[in-house]
Amino acid sequence: MKKKSFFITVLISISASILMLVVYINFFDNKNELIKAILDQGSEQIPTKNVSLNLSNNLVDFTKAAEKSLHAVVHIKTKINQQYYSNPLYDFFFGTQPKQYNQVMPLASGSGVIVSQDGYIVTNYHVIKNAEIIDVTLNDKRKYQAKVVGFDEMTDVALLKIDADKLPFLPYGNSDNLKIGQWVLAIGNPFNLTSTVTAGIVSAKARDINIMSKYGIEAFIQTDAAVNPGNSGGALVNTNGELVGINTAIASNTGSYTGYSFAIPVNIVKKVVADLIKYGKVQRAFLGASIIDLNADIAKYLGVSKTEGVYIYDISPNGAAERAGLKKGDIIEEINGVKVNSLPQLQEQLAIYSPKDEINIIVLRNSKKIAFTLKLSESF
Repeated sequence: MKKKSFFITVLISISASILMLVVYINFFDNKNELIKAILDQGSEQIPTKNVSLNLSNNLVDFTKAAEKSLHAVVHIKTKINQQYYSNPLYDFFFGTQPKQYNQVMPLASGSGVIVSQDGYIVTNYHVIKNAEIIDVTLNDKRKYQAKVVGFDEMTDVALLKIDADKLPFLPYGNSDNLKIGQWVLAIGNPFNLTSTVTAGIVSAKARDINIMSKYGIEAFIQTDAAVNPGNSGGALVNTNGELVGINTAIASNTGSYTGYSFAIPVNIVKKVVADLIKYGKVQRAFLGASIIDLNADIAKYLGVSKTEGVYIYDISPNGAAERAGLKKGDIIEEINGVKVNSLPQLQEQLAIYSPKDEINIIVLRNSKKIAFTLKLSESF
């Protein structure tokens, strides 16, 4: 009886093994066809042709851009000679003291960007304002005293020069090509912490935050890369290691980074630097027209249906705009192929040109687009 039970058990085991083998052959060996059938069925409901799951190839690598940029960003410290005078009353009672003496006092600190191998350095004007001594420390710890080549208060850009050559420098990028959501790196010396790199995205362009004087040009690149005191004058670079902006300001209620930072577009910086080297001051071009932004309320008040572009509400007599044929009431939409939807965008585009440069302008007049060629002037 026990032998019979044993043989029955063996027979069942063999049968089960055979069954499993058949299932494997007919099911698992055909799993590709089965999976394909399932995917084909699902694809009728969920389009997948634009979905990529190969995430490893899309990861952003900041290391090359950081390595390329770090050595071109410098630490700037400014000082002032403070004069002290003796007290005549003290002299009367205790004897004559030295009339005056100088003491070197720290003034400010920030960052700068080397833009040529022979020692030209860009920074913010507010970093070196009122400075009598400007010390520059390179990333390799070499130290120099810098001279001021020139500055432009309207853009908050200053140009320095140190006596050195064969320096690492950052090539200019094109800030017009920046796109919202694009990765950027901020490099500088916050809180005197040298060679600091932070990453973020471009949050907005042509941002006006009302920190400049009445005639200041504000068309900032807004990012969420962490920037703090000491970053001013440092580099904003793209993932190719190209300079796209000069970090200038933060939006903060505390004085420290709380979410957004702002940089001067490199296209403006490049023009300012070239003018300071060649002329010692900026050659600024003017349109010869008074402009306001368009929004729904203003458009309604003016009786226009368009809310994109900028509105010409006045024309200067014999100015560049009038000579070109522009009129009061025209809406400027483009300058040299670049869309202009706000006053800061208009300022940004005009800031990269010089007097007597010719630009192409597209305006909307009576619901029709008209193209003009305009020669910019030296005065408003």
